[in-house]
Amino acid sequence: MAKKNGKAAKSAPKAAKASKPAKLVASAKPRKKSELFAILAEHVEGLSKKQVAGVFEALGKVISVDLAKPSPDKPKVFVVPGMMKISAIHKPATKAAQKANPFKPGEMMTVKARPARTVIKVRPLKGLKEMV
Repeated sequence: MAKKNGKAAKSAPKAAKASKPAKLVASAKPRKKSELFAILAEHVEGLSKKQVAGVFEALGKVISVDLAKPSPDKPKVFVVPGMMKISAIHKPATKAAQKANPFKPGEMMTVKARPARTVIKVRPLKGLKEMV
């Protein structure tokens, strides 16, 4: 073995330690998709940005399947554990009608007809409320 400055030279350098991810700081503007993927990839060991994007894509597909085609008697629900509850509610079509005006008593007002539609509601859960 060769000696340098009185010490034996090491044959293999130590493996470089993984650097700590940067500290999370609030963003002044809403984060862009690529920024979010980069932050998540940095904070989760072993995931690349491409894999994080794949996770979000798969999550979107699962949500769309679980919320598809709600019926009046069965609203569809998807829960992101500890974060939020997403529900799809079917609203049936309504006909045009004459109803009493709540702002001007004694007057009637015309209410327009509305088509059937699906309304999406997102409710925060306890975990998300405690974070903020």
